[in-house]
Amino acid sequence: MEDKEKNISLPDNAFRELKPGEVYNPLMSPDKTYPEVNLWSVLWGIAMAILFSAAASYLGLKVGQVFEAAIPIAIIAVGVSSAAKRKNALGENVIIQSIGASSGVIVAGAIFTLPALYILQESYPEEITVTFAQVFISSLLGGVLGILFLIPFRKYFVSDMHGKYPFPEATATTQVLVSGEKGGSQAKPLLLAGLVGGLYDFIVATFGWWNENFTTRVADFGATIADKAKLVFKINTGAAVLGLGYIVGLRYACIITAGSLAVWFIIVPGMNLIWGDAILNQWNPAITTPVGMMSPEDIFTNYARSIGIGGIAMAGIIGIVKSWGIIKSAVGLAVKEIGGKQNANVEVKRTQRDLSMKIIGIGSIITLALVLLFFYFDVMHGNLLHTIVGILLITVIAFLFTTVAANAIAIVGTNPVSGMTLMTLILASVVMVAVGLRGPEGMVAALVMGGVVCTALSMAGGFITDLKIGYWLGTTPAKQETWKFLGTIVSAATVGLVMIVLNDTYGFTSGQLSAPQANAMAAVIEPLMNGVGAPWLLYGIGAVLAIILNFCGVPALAFALGMFIPLQLNVPLVVGGAISWYVSTRSKEAEVNKARQEKGTLLASGFIAGGALMGVVSAAMRFGGVNLVNETWLANPLSELLSLVAYIILIIFFVRTAMNIKKN
Repeated sequence: MEDKEKNISLPDNAFRELKPGEVYNPLMSPDKTYPEVNLWSVLWGIAMAILFSAAASYLGLKVGQVFEAAIPIAIIAVGVSSAAKRKNALGENVIIQSIGASSGVIVAGAIFTLPALYILQESYPEEITVTFAQVFISSLLGGVLGILFLIPFRKYFVSDMHGKYPFPEATATTQVLVSGEKGGSQAKPLLLAGLVGGLYDFIVATFGWWNENFTTRVADFGATIADKAKLVFKINTGAAVLGLGYIVGLRYACIITAGSLAVWFIIVPGMNLIWGDAILNQWNPAITTPVGMMSPEDIFTNYARSIGIGGIAMAGIIGIVKSWGIIKSAVGLAVKEIGGKQNANVEVKRTQRDLSMKIIGIGSIITLALVLLFFYFDVMHGNLLHTIVGILLITVIAFLFTTVAANAIAIVGTNPVSGMTLMTLILASVVMVAVGLRGPEGMVAALVMGGVVCTALSMAGGFITDLKIGYWLGTTPAKQETWKFLGTIVSAATVGLVMIVLNDTYGFTSGQLSAPQANAMAAVIEPLMNGVGAPWLLYGIGAVLAIILNFCGVPALAFALGMFIPLQLNVPLVVGGAISWYVSTRSKEAEVNKARQEKGTLLASGFIAGGALMGVVSAAMRFGGVNLVNETWLANPLSELLSLVAYIILIIFFVRTAMNIKKN
């Protein structure tokens, strides 16, 4: 019996479209009951939610990218189950992964918007007060809405569209869980990479032995070019960002970086050539410096990034238009269920059993009522009109964009939640100003609304991955859906606490935490809420660019994201993507390439998890008053040269380890 379980694998129709009349039978039989929800799986799920919420918060605020926690959590679940010699642990591991993976999605929703409250608080210290309750409640309610809004679409995405969507993240996680049933040895390279990546990033963040970025300013010639021509090249040399690039893949990384290069090598120096002597401050009177006197970074922040914001907003609209058929199909399925028999769940197979539509409907009403109370008493300060308008906006936008988020995850494994949230903020700001809410109070309202929507969309995109994993393996959807709420509560509380610690330690305007999305959100709504207007011309250029890219078949969202995320954080994605391509193409044997690719995924996950977790430890040390970084040394160009040497050694380690596999 044990040998049979050692040889288990997914059916041959797991990743292809089903033929007429063909049925997909998951690993765990729909006609049997397996261990899923118990004290073991729930406690480990909570532990993973806390651990990875802290890690993802730090990484997201540091570099503006949030890694999907599903893969490393799945590997840890497999490892601890194997160590404890648990039998039939597959169902338990799915629950651990599902509860724990709430971390990444809640973090993405929170850190893309809510740090902007802290950023604006520095400009309006008397008018804006940020509390733990605001961060926690907006993240929690947004996450709950995301779960409830997605469940009616589950059957459409995971069952009806079986084989038509690749689900890259879910595929990788499922393979890890299946491999775990064969022994769980995959945890070894993950642990090794976690130690190496964690130590590497800990040395940089805690001791500052070398710089975290390498730039062309390291040479006098490069500094002159940056000053005169506004041309500068940068790359972050951290382990976590390198691992992120490997998982993103070369194609997607190249598109993101192409957007970045277009801004930094064409738009920024171009603006210097054309408007070098001009002071362009029509939408921001605080700007008093001519363009030619600004650094490339200032030109990027004040002007060029707004083009990316316009592109992201338009890409979101294009996504909704493309997803309209999906919305209609999924809603049709949900309506059929509501109109079905009362005992529908009894007749449905275990592996197709969702929470009932009545529970979803009542739950959605209760959640929206709680959002209304939160808005009325805390955000809108007792103004009923503003509260009602706010509720209507977040309900409509969150529901419509749910399918966009799920569709993006199903196709490319990347959730464009930041772009959709930017569009939400622009729309919310315009509408709220129209009904009389403006100034700092309006900024807080728009950001909290954006936080709820952003978290809802992030949760919807991430949760569809969990449900697809469960579909392939044969777990009970209703159990995943029920216990996902627990992961949401734990993750929301952890994110709120980590955000407070990081703000008190570094500050979101110090430059040590880039928080690029949150800075972009703050830059968008401040002029709108102060009656100054917004850079609509730049937004318009970005929107037109997104339309052109879409017609050319280029993912507009990825390109636009690259236009407003700093260059140094995008270039490492290409390096990581290039490593992924290299290790998976060197052999003439397809099986060898596949094994190397999979081992590289484990190493990259280790880099991400280890680097991010040690980043949290380093932040905690600084919070406690321990700062061992020598700022004088980091200002020395030699520290950048040393960072390049360390980075090359790290890359060599990654490549050699990934390619060193045992041939069967």
